[in-house]
Amino acid sequence: MTAHTSINGNMGTGGAGIDPESSEVLPKIREALEIVYSPHSNNDARKDAQVFLEDVKNNEKASYYGFHLAFDKTQSPVVRHYALSLLEHAIKHKWANYTQEQALSLRNCVLELSQDVSRDDPAYLRNKIALLWAEVAKRSWAGEWMDMDAMLVRLWEVPESAVHKELVLGVLEMLSDDIFNGDDTVVAVREGVLSKASVEIFTPAAVLADTFPNRQLGPDVRCGSEGWLARITDLLRQCLSGDVQHNAELRSCAIRALAVLYSLLPWVIPNAVTATECVPVLCEGLRAAHIEVQKASLEAIHSLYSRTSFVDKEFLDLVVPLYGSKYVELFRQLFEWSAVDPDDIDDDKYQFSKKLSEVVSFLGTYMDRRFNVLPNDPDRIDFQGFLQLLLLITQSRSLVVSIPVLLTWTRLLNNRSLGPNIADIPSFIGPLLECCSSRLVKYEHLPEDTQDPTFLFLLEDTDTVPERHAFLGNYRRYSSQVIEAIVQLKVTDAMQHILGEMENILEHLYDNAPPFDMANYSKTSQSVLRVDAQATTIEAALKGFGKWRAYRESREDPNHEQEITALEDSLESWCNRLLGMKFEDPLIRKRILELLVAFSVVALDRNPAFMLKVLEHILVTWPAMHTDYRVYTDAIKELQSESMLELQRLAVKMPDHLLDVYDQIEIKVNEMITSGTLDEKRQITYQTFLFTIVHRSTRLDQATKAQKLRGFIDPIVAQWQNDGLKQGLSSYAGFCELMALDKAQNYLARKQMQNISDWGSIELDAEGQALQAELEERQTVLPLRPTKSFLTCSVDKLERDTDPYQVSCALWQDGFPVILPELLKFLNHAHASHTPDNWTGLPPEMRSIVGRVLTDRFWQAGISEGTKDDFYARVLEKKHTLEGLASTIRGSIRFVRESCYAIIYCMTRLDVQFYGFSELPGPLAHALLADSFSLSAHQLINVLNLVRYLVDNCPVPLRDHFLPPILAACFQQMDARINAEWEKLDQQQAVKTGGDALTEEMKAESILRQLTYASVMMVADFLDPARTNTPVSHMEGNADANYPTLREFCLMHSSIVAPLLLFCTHAIRWRDSRCCGIMLRVFRSIIPNFAASEPNPSRPKQHVNGAVIPPDTTAAIREYISSDVVKACITSIHEPYFVDLQKDFASLIATIVVTYTHLTTTARDVLISLPNMKQAEVDSGIEYMLRKETSSRGQRAVILQLLGDLKGVSVSEMGKLSRSIGMPVTKNPSTKRPVRSKMAQQFMTAPAPNHNGSRPGPPINGQDDGTADNLEGVANLFES
Repeated sequence: MTAHTSINGNMGTGGAGIDPESSEVLPKIREALEIVYSPHSNNDARKDAQVFLEDVKNNEKASYYGFHLAFDKTQSPVVRHYALSLLEHAIKHKWANYTQEQALSLRNCVLELSQDVSRDDPAYLRNKIALLWAEVAKRSWAGEWMDMDAMLVRLWEVPESAVHKELVLGVLEMLSDDIFNGDDTVVAVREGVLSKASVEIFTPAAVLADTFPNRQLGPDVRCGSEGWLARITDLLRQCLSGDVQHNAELRSCAIRALAVLYSLLPWVIPNAVTATECVPVLCEGLRAAHIEVQKASLEAIHSLYSRTSFVDKEFLDLVVPLYGSKYVELFRQLFEWSAVDPDDIDDDKYQFSKKLSEVVSFLGTYMDRRFNVLPNDPDRIDFQGFLQLLLLITQSRSLVVSIPVLLTWTRLLNNRSLGPNIADIPSFIGPLLECCSSRLVKYEHLPEDTQDPTFLFLLEDTDTVPERHAFLGNYRRYSSQVIEAIVQLKVTDAMQHILGEMENILEHLYDNAPPFDMANYSKTSQSVLRVDAQATTIEAALKGFGKWRAYRESREDPNHEQEITALEDSLESWCNRLLGMKFEDPLIRKRILELLVAFSVVALDRNPAFMLKVLEHILVTWPAMHTDYRVYTDAIKELQSESMLELQRLAVKMPDHLLDVYDQIEIKVNEMITSGTLDEKRQITYQTFLFTIVHRSTRLDQATKAQKLRGFIDPIVAQWQNDGLKQGLSSYAGFCELMALDKAQNYLARKQMQNISDWGSIELDAEGQALQAELEERQTVLPLRPTKSFLTCSVDKLERDTDPYQVSCALWQDGFPVILPELLKFLNHAHASHTPDNWTGLPPEMRSIVGRVLTDRFWQAGISEGTKDDFYARVLEKKHTLEGLASTIRGSIRFVRESCYAIIYCMTRLDVQFYGFSELPGPLAHALLADSFSLSAHQLINVLNLVRYLVDNCPVPLRDHFLPPILAACFQQMDARINAEWEKLDQQQAVKTGGDALTEEMKAESILRQLTYASVMMVADFLDPARTNTPVSHMEGNADANYPTLREFCLMHSSIVAPLLLFCTHAIRWRDSRCCGIMLRVFRSIIPNFAASEPNPSRPKQHVNGAVIPPDTTAAIREYISSDVVKACITSIHEPYFVDLQKDFASLIATIVVTYTHLTTTARDVLISLPNMKQAEVDSGIEYMLRKETSSRGQRAVILQLLGDLKGVSVSEMGKLSRSIGMPVTKNPSTKRPVRSKMAQQFMTAPAPNHNGSRPGPPINGQDDGTADNLEGVANLFES
């Protein structure tokens, strides 16, 4: 080693030449550390000692003290660790200010310490020295320090010294992590040099020459031709050939080597992995006699095979050998060895089995993707053995272990070459089908005390109820896809087996169980769950049957037609037997009804006779209520609702078959209506059923169809012209009379409800019950429900170019002008009802109860007490109390509000019939948004969903006229309301609460986060750069391409962009990391739009109607972003809450600086104005950022360096704080759940909801954002 030279004084080895000042300071350091760590020290002394130790770091001789104390092995480990931290501080915080000679001296100190390590040194001191080496390397290697590799090799070759090899391994691991995976700002600035040098020293020279024969030679940094990948692999091979179970030194070396490989294998050249024979050595590690070595080997293998970019040769070299019987058998043995008992989980083995499952799934996915180059050589590939391994893992009692391979099966079975080969091996297909069918049970509905092993594993692996629901949803989806693929491949055998299983279940429903009993009815009984799971299996099978039949029909082979007919006859026979069975359980009857309709419209859609049997079954089967049995009655309601939905499904799917018997159906329906036994909902359902048959039929001429349909629509439109209705809607007082809300206010006032704390404890008197009935009855005489129902049927699942769509446009075009004025009044009044001052029927001192009356009650998983069923039971028990009356009142207002939303949504689907009204945008914006500030956070989600539909469905040429008032009002209200809610939440959290108050606070926060997410996703959707204009069929060519995209449209209109930017700026300050992250990405995407005077100068202007944003406005927005947005980012970076987003904030600031610096100095001025910020550092940083060769990572690194003293402490740094003054933090691994892999976390996440203009359905109860499992309202619970 080169001898060190002095830095800030002479650092003579062994402490020679210590000056008098140092002689005083060094003992003080030891004394201070003793005080800090002594349990007998008082707090003041300990605090003073800590201050002194921190001050030493800033002393100009800190590194001098550090080296002398660290090098002196007579010092205690605590002192030496602190001494090393002094050197670390010098390297990290003073390096840039050192002269070349000083930097060399400091580097030589680290080299001497490295050479001097011994086994007697505690491991954490050796790790710290490796860290110092890596920190120096990041700053000078491949620059002024060219011989680092030679020095590492020299340490590596120290005879009989495993400890020096471990030190080198530590250095290499840290460099690999920081250069290729880390966030280190120093690395980011030197990224290009460091990454090239790393590839050079890790890769064998022969591999580099072979892989890149024409490459430009970089700096000469390597020592020797073999490279570190080969050296490490050889070392690992030697370690594994020894006794790693009993030899701690061998085991430690092997684990360190594996840790380096884990870091290397995701980025190293694949040919180098082959050349060094790394994979066979790693597989030997799996056989090791120590679990820690096995786990580390598996992690390294996982890191290699999680790469998805292997080309054919790399696939043949690296993946194909693992399909051989030797390794397939190894994986099978390991998987069986790692099986655990759910009642006594061995965590090491359980984590091993999860990781092994993912590795095998990677291999299976490669078999699917590279099957065309897979050798047809049984000696090299044990195909059946590999499939047997896949099946074994799929059958694991742990769904989390099973799911990666389950997903792989979906790929293999759908592979055109692989699928048929697998299907011809019955020993796999039968058990796989059985496994997937059995896993379709709804585990989330099992009792909490269930001892089923799969359920116990599920509880162990999921942290929250929503997470469990998301995971099970994914598992069922993949299981259904496997079943679908199996049926498509083996349709006859598979269908026979699946239907036979269902028959067997239905015939033995109550074996070993008590008979059906209404009084003790459960919606989640074993019989219901078994039938539901098998019904889900059949539904998946029907999808497979449909694909099989479509393929057969496309081949036009007469034999295929006979095969199809025979199978259809068999299915019809089975369905007829099902029709003949009788069941008492309403939910089983519901599932069977769903199946019968599914068969009618999928497999037996060419058999109208069977469909008519199913129709008759629906019409004549109407189970009676048993109000004494609440749960049973609730299940009956579900069956009734499903019956009405299935009617509609039949009408949509098979209108022409139904048209043949239309007259008979009409007579039957009219008889039922005139009998007076039908409630309003059921009556409307039967009428819309008839309407849909006519509307969707293809055999009626237009005139006849229009005449029949007008018979349904004209009476509804006439209701909107009723003088009594118009008079009632002319004022808010009239609306209250129309809805009986005036009577309700009078009743509440007389009951002095403001003085009653528990409304649920006061039973309603006869007058109160009559009022409750009247409130419900008033809803039935309004035109809202029929209008909503018939409009929904008119637009549901229709494309614009179809005949039914054109019929709908013609049918409603005269009605919209009649309906819209009154509809907007309904909406105005419904929203106005949420403003307490409008409740003039209450004296002013009572109006504080309005919020309580109109607050929806929720059950939220993980927050509310008890189960969801308990919650609904409590609500129903209180129907005839004052609380129940309040619920009916808010139900009436909610009915009007949400009916209006649904009607407007349906109207938007009819294109210019709705958007073409020139006077509509202003009144619509007012009705929808003027009083929305008073709505609850949950109710606002519905408003935002409707705004999204209004925007999505607006014809591009009409945007300029229609959208500005709506979007401007929406962004203003959204920003004001959500910002106020976050401020309110921050104030609440500053005050400690408990009990019910805490529960309500948690609910409010959860709903606020959902509202924030809905609003942020709406903005992200509107400003999505990938979103293009949807062509309008009636326009010539693709004329919409000449109009601005929605993103450009929003940014071009001053009335929209101003509140939009204000909202976005506030959003990056709200303490919701998910939403903040989304908004930061949105900001980064729009920054370039204000770098010039026009968002897209090349676009033709003639169609923009003068909407190009003026240069003055562009400049103003640019200044706002450079000032307010940059300040908001800096403020958030400073707060500990946002530590995980620091990189994102820095990236945004860097984007603003780089994009706008040539136009404005505002962002620079903001940075310079920060405390202790040096102008020269800012200017030199900006100059570096503007270089063409600087990557975005390098630009971000500059900002993070500049803000280093301001930013909050990052999560990675938090663990380092206590190490700065002595011993490292000790962690207890048993106290923390192992971190999930990326794949495992994806399985715990529900699929992202589809938010685009083609969404088929209206927003329902605010659950359009994928949060249905989290939040359950009581909307419509008390409707009659």
